Amino acid sequence: MVVGLVVGKRQSRPWIVSDELWSLIEPLLPEPAPKQVEGRPRVPDRQALCGILFVLHTGIQWEYLPQELGFGSGMTCWRRLAAWNEAGVWDQLHLVLLKKLRVAKKLDWSRAVIDSPRQGRSAGPKSGPSPVDRARPGSKHHLIVDGQGIPLAVSLTGGNRNDVTQLMPLLAKIPSVAGLVGRPRRRPDVLLADRGYDHDKYRRLVCAQGIKPMIARRGVPHGSGLGVHRWVVERTIAWLHGFRRLRVRWERRDDIHEAFLGLATCLITHRHVQRLC
Repeated sequence: MVVGLVVGKRQSRPWIVSDELWSLIEPLLPEPAPKQVEGRPRVPDRQALCGILFVLHTGIQWEYLPQELGFGSGMTCWRRLAAWNEAGVWDQLHLVLLKKLRVAKKLDWSRAVIDSPRQGRSAGPKSGPSPVDRARPGSKHHLIVDGQGIPLAVSLTGGNRNDVTQLMPLLAKIPSVAGLVGRPRRRPDVLLADRGYDHDKYRRLVCAQGIKPMIARRGVPHGSGLGVHRWVVERTIAWLHGFRRLRVRWERRDDIHEAFLGLATCLITHRHVQRLC
């Protein structure tokens, strides 16, 4: 398969799956079910993944996926994405990538940073009336990264969910990352957050996990100094929403949007693996 040309630091066709990335993904894919009736040959998984990435990068609707690209129909790619997400492929791939970073001692556990940007108008499960946009239904992406901005966990909720309510679930979602002698690691030393997470109850819960909370307080002047370290999560959010399919949630089914979210998280983590390892 032809690999896209590189223009500066940006690949001209980022939906083309490289041999190196495919070697990580292929062992994780579930075995296809046997065909019950004769018909067209099955679209190869690698081509279907290219079609999924094309939709993720361009934001195009499934039914408009160009057939001349050879990635199969939009419905084929949609079914493949749903099946792979149900099999936990993206969670497994993310853990494989994090393990590579830990083996190379490139994960910064000295601190983690959390943020929850609103994702835009949407409908369906895990959406809710936005408190800042005339109660229009919307969703939120909740993200926690390490000290360099490498994604550790991500989740989706309704736009009306308070940021602080997702702090502990997101911490619990960080996988146990092995790769070095000793126990796998999943807890950072320090957690940094903005005023949206200011609540003494959650400070106590974070401390009980053995993590030092550094959360900005409401009602005090700006200049806490956390911004020196918090910018990494804002940069990662910008990378995440650089995938056009994630800027506006088009899917009514929350599992399909979460599948795109998990895949995008893996792609961002893979860039760090390429750069650091």
